[in-house]
Amino acid sequence: QARISVENGSQALSREALVQRFQGSSVGGEPGGPAMSVIAAALSVSSASFSFVLGALRLHFPAPRKMPLPFSPPALSPLVCSSLSSSSLSPSSAARSAIEQETTPPKPWLLVGLGNPGKMYEGTRHNVGFEMVDSIAEAGGISINNVRFKSLFGKGYIGNVPIMLAKPQTFMNASGESVGSLVSYFKIPLNQVLVIYDDLDLPFASLRLLPKGGHGGHNGMRSVINHFKGVKDFPRLRIGIGRPPGKMDSVNFVLRPFNKKELEELSFTFQRGVEAARILVLDGFDRSATFVNSAKSSKLLT
Repeated sequence: QARISVENGSQALSREALVQRFQGSSVGGEPGGPAMSVIAAALSVSSASFSFVLGALRLHFPAPRKMPLPFSPPALSPLVCSSLSSSSLSPSSAARSAIEQETTPPKPWLLVGLGNPGKMYEGTRHNVGFEMVDSIAEAGGISINNVRFKSLFGKGYIGNVPIMLAKPQTFMNASGESVGSLVSYFKIPLNQVLVIYDDLDLPFASLRLLPKGGHGGHNGMRSVINHFKGVKDFPRLRIGIGRPPGKMDSVNFVLRPFNKKELEELSFTFQRGVEAARILVLDGFDRSATFVNSAKSSKLLT
């Protein structure tokens, strides 16, 4: 009979003795035990039956079941889904594209007020464009003491939107020289350029916001349009200064200063203009035009 040698001092135990010893031992406090039965069975068979023993072990100790994942993959957001439905991008590419769109910084605006430089023209009707820009700068805490392309110039923000403020120092009739250079250098699209100027044809202290138009006989606007290569599609905010009294020449009228009562009325107009600029930059032209051009807008700030 074949024997299995096990070093135990000088003794050699037979297979039968080994089986009896394992069956008589305790595992976990219980004599014998399922594990010992399997091992004893393994010792009682020949090596040729080893594969059969492995099968028995698998039956007694089955492989762990595959458990379902504790979570499902996150669903795509509606924004990403809409991107996927309208393009052939993979989900990861579409998600990345959606994130980039949401994190793209807003485009800057250029707000330009037209007027004449120098002390002698301060407070005159032709310079209300300058004064409106000053009001916007004050409301936003923006300094416009720098000089860029023949303009007093400053940068700041309305909300999270970057803005640039400019007051051309070229004199009114050459305003386009400065404005055109600013637009070209900073690559501002014309629909993001607001030109603010005085208008004889509007009632005093009134405002009118338009998306486009001609110069209407205003030499400053004529110069701006010329330097925009004839393009007239850019927003403009017109500030009414009224008509000259009697037979007064319009040139002399626009260079006259405002009286005290007129300045009080204009103070409220500038408040409305600041709010109009804020709405334009943050919410778009249509909402700003509704605010400015509505008869109710004059009551919204009281």
